[in-house]
Amino acid sequence: MKNIILILLILFTFSCKSQTYPLRTYTDIPDNSYLKDTNNELNDYTGTWKATWNNKTVYIYISKEVNKYRSSLYVYMDFLIIKFKVTDLAGNILFNDTNLTNDEIKIHGVGFKANTNKYSLSYVDRDLCLKSGIIAINFTDSSKTQLKWVFSEFENWIDQDCFYYGLPPAQRPEAIPKDAIFIKQ
Repeated sequence: MKNIILILLILFTFSCKSQTYPLRTYTDIPDNSYLKDTNNELNDYTGTWKATWNNKTVYIYISKEVNKYRSSLYVYMDFLIIKFKVTDLAGNILFNDTNLTNDEIKIHGVGFKANTNKYSLSYVDRDLCLKSGIIAINFTDSSKTQLKWVFSEFENWIDQDCFYYGLPPAQRPEAIPKDAIFIKQ
């Protein structure tokens, strides 16, 4: 009887072990599995990128997180994170989250959209009254030195505690562009 229990315990342990799947897996996968960047697609995005927008210069710093647990998805995965800095024409810093730890970042990867080369990222800015939305990025050239960025903002319910409560949308702070082309530095 002890041997049967031991064998069952060993089989159960091996069956619960997480499996590794390619990053572009779009079917249901078991909890605690690993979505791995097996084709190293995310590496092309990493580095420093620069764009101009509304008389501002935007720098984004993209890095790759490897085998990190995503509690919202119940999986481990490889994904991109972005830190950013925005300056005006005189070089004054308007927004800067480069000092945040990787666990505190405002922009983190969700994954590739099915059947496209567009990578989606989630943006939540606690410093701007939880302004949030989805960012889609993709390369515009074969050398992968130009990156198209499109930010789709979610409806943001602003309460009286927000520092820009009552301001018309045109006067509210914008930390990231809605649409831009970034050049790899």
